Amino acid sequence: MKEDIYEILQQGESQTVEFKTSFSDEVIISLVAFSNAKGGTVYVGITDRKEISGVVLGKETVAGWINEIKNKTAPVIIPEIELLKVNEKVVVALSVTEYPIKPVSTKGRYYKRVFNSNQLLIASEVADMHLRTMNSSWDAFVDTEHTIDDLDLNKVQNAIERLNVLGKNIKEEPVEFLLKKGLLKKGNKPTYAAYLLFKKENDTSTTVELGRFQDDDITIKDSTRSQSDLLTQIDEIISFVTKHINKAIVITGQPQATERWDYPLEALREIVMNMVVHRDYRSPSILL
Repeated sequence: MKEDIYEILQQGESQTVEFKTSFSDEVIISLVAFSNAKGGTVYVGITDRKEISGVVLGKETVAGWINEIKNKTAPVIIPEIELLKVNEKVVVALSVTEYPIKPVSTKGRYYKRVFNSNQLLIASEVADMHLRTMNSSWDAFVDTEHTIDDLDLNKVQNAIERLNVLGKNIKEEPVEFLLKKGLLKKGNKPTYAAYLLFKKENDTSTTVELGRFQDDDITIKDSTRSQSDLLTQIDEIISFVTKHINKAIVITGQPQATERWDYPLEALREIVMNMVVHRDYRSPSILL
């Protein structure tokens, strides 16, 4: 990393790099500007002349910085922290990625990184950024916590086969299919949507608590939990619901009897799919 710092110093401030001698509101402004652009890093402990001045850190210094950033930004941004030691001096790197839902503000003001400076946005620019953000979504951005190795390509293949049964005639292999659909970005980096749809291991990111209440009170007769990928989860939820509703067998005189559920299965599936698709996966688990 020491060599990287010298390379960064040589290149100087840019669209994604800012130098600050000490932590201040100016650091937060830069982080907000990066969040509203393509992300970036503020190096605290480097002067405008690209000299390493370093910072003195106490036991709670960095934690205090993080709390201040959280309290002064909306939506809240929490940067990644890296402590770099160069020639016995400490430099703190505060990094943020592009924020999915823009614009981000600090103290009611909005900034965007343009080349190597932070530009204060006027009202019309704020409105335009917001409208453009609404045409995209959080799940279309790269999932920085996971890689393609966290995806189960067999699940992708199964999805392709199910689509082909519906007449889609998809001939791509799983990785090519994901790239074509925008679920993998440059460098085969998965989006949040790709991870949620095809994750290899169950985890809390898709947790749904399922419960069958015995009465109008809080007594739960049966319960389970789903933490599967979203395609599997739809089937799991439908299975749990049908387990607890009545089904009648209607004799119609035809060779095969007709099943009649308390609620139409097509309507139930539509409800479940809407719940799964429109849920905010940045929030904690939900109860069904």
